[in-house]
Amino acid sequence: AMARRMNGYDERDRNVAAGIMAGVIGGLVGTWAMSEFQGAWSRVIDGEEPESAGGRHDARDWQERHEEQNANGITAQVIARETINRPLTREELAVAAPAVHYAFGGTMGGLYGALREVSPAVRKLGGSGWGTAVWIGGDEIVMPLLGLADRDKDYPLEAHAQSFAAHIVYGMTTEVVRRGVRAMLRPRN
Repeated sequence: AMARRMNGYDERDRNVAAGIMAGVIGGLVGTWAMSEFQGAWSRVIDGEEPESAGGRHDARDWQERHEEQNANGITAQVIARETINRPLTREELAVAAPAVHYAFGGTMGGLYGALREVSPAVRKLGGSGWGTAVWIGGDEIVMPLLGLADRDKDYPLEAHAQSFAAHIVYGMTTEVVRRGVRAMLRPRN
């Protein structure tokens, strides 16, 4: 009881499956919030949102604004070439690019939900810390390594700031929703 009073967490409540489920739901809502936030940021900076195959919901506005493509669209095309042996049409890409983004956001949310169940360090990190970790790991390291973002492009500070802020929105939204869903998944005594 004392441990629960200290940090709102009780080892007896540990349930990784419930954590994953709550995290996936949180991650999907977080991905939506991130997309909306980036659209708003782009409208403030450029007066409009960039044209991308998936509209607002493939949500890498900062990359789209500087490269006229984004990692979610590139990934969807790679998957298509490997599975159906042809590139996607613009109409197909309009569905596939957001699907890639939401699949990644939901997966990262599920991972967060699972880790929160078992890791005091992740519980301390919280949503904004998780969003920061996803930003550093994804946008700053993995995307350029995989060739999903231009490695040689020196993005302006504002582009990095947009991406970072969007990931904070993602992480915080993921945590708020995860917490609410997770509370509903606790056994009633």
